[in-house]
Amino acid sequence: MSFKFSVGPWNVSEGADRFGPPVRKSIKFAEKLRNFKNMGIDAIQFHDDDVVPNINEKSKKEIEKEAKEVKKILDNLGLVAEFVAPRLWEDIRTVDGAFTSNSIEDREYAINRAKTSVDIANILNCKLIGLWYAREGTYCYESKNPISGFDHLVIGLNEILSYDENIKIFIEAKPNEPIDRSFLPTIGHALALANKTISPNRVGVNLETAHAILAGLDPATEIAFALYFNKLFAVHLNDQNGLRYDQDKAFGAENLRQAFNQVKVLVENNYGKNGEFVGLDVQAMRTQKLDDSYKAIKNSIKVFKLLEEKAKKFDYNFQKECIDKRDYEELEIYVIELLLNG
Repeated sequence: MSFKFSVGPWNVSEGADRFGPPVRKSIKFAEKLRNFKNMGIDAIQFHDDDVVPNINEKSKKEIEKEAKEVKKILDNLGLVAEFVAPRLWEDIRTVDGAFTSNSIEDREYAINRAKTSVDIANILNCKLIGLWYAREGTYCYESKNPISGFDHLVIGLNEILSYDENIKIFIEAKPNEPIDRSFLPTIGHALALANKTISPNRVGVNLETAHAILAGLDPATEIAFALYFNKLFAVHLNDQNGLRYDQDKAFGAENLRQAFNQVKVLVENNYGKNGEFVGLDVQAMRTQKLDDSYKAIKNSIKVFKLLEEKAKKFDYNFQKECIDKRDYEELEIYVIELLLNG
């Protein structure tokens, strides 16, 4: 079975960061999608306002019209939408969190916007909703009751699940940034919370490589944990240079053996058999010129496919011999040689 890949429009950005302005010109939305298709991408990851810019200023009828226009672009290119995620962390009403805000009105805004994302997803013929809980936590521990916070998160999930019984939701966990105390820092936290909802089988996770590393965890083991519970609805593969800010480096750029084991566990468990995509969440380096701003995606796919071939060559008989002898040094050098040899 061949893996299918997905990316988001934000993966090709203007290169602005907290310390500097844009360094590249903007690329038009439709042009990005065409280029993605030409690179071998199969599906597009969407925030709600990727589909409908300035979404808060538009009526339900206007939102529906613009979503249908995007659906036509996807159809003409032979692309599909992987998921739609409400962008809940940029609105002034979510400065104190979205679902866990101390304001009842702001929590209602978050739920209603998530429901609008469901409407957009249905227009795009997509049944997966993504939730990155960016500000769901605290800057100041004493500012929120965490027990109430967990309850508010479950209420939000239940509202979305009740709104459309055909959709599924993934939670993308992250331990920090933009806040320093996340209520759901890891895959395990997200899966535990899913079991408190009205439909646990429809709530899963999206494992991002960098987020696992930021939590001090091994990404491949996190993937395996989610697979064990049949809850790995998506992956965001990238790389991360240690416990720094979220870097979204090209897959395998920093931790090649970690990258190999992520691919290996996906291969071994036939990931994608239920229609899942290998999602990439990578950013072009700020130093890249406009014409080269797609290279982080291209390189990530290339590395993934190279490691996929290595995973398929993995000698499980030799692995068993090493395990039987408890000679893990021999197994370790075997893996290193497998990765280094052409």
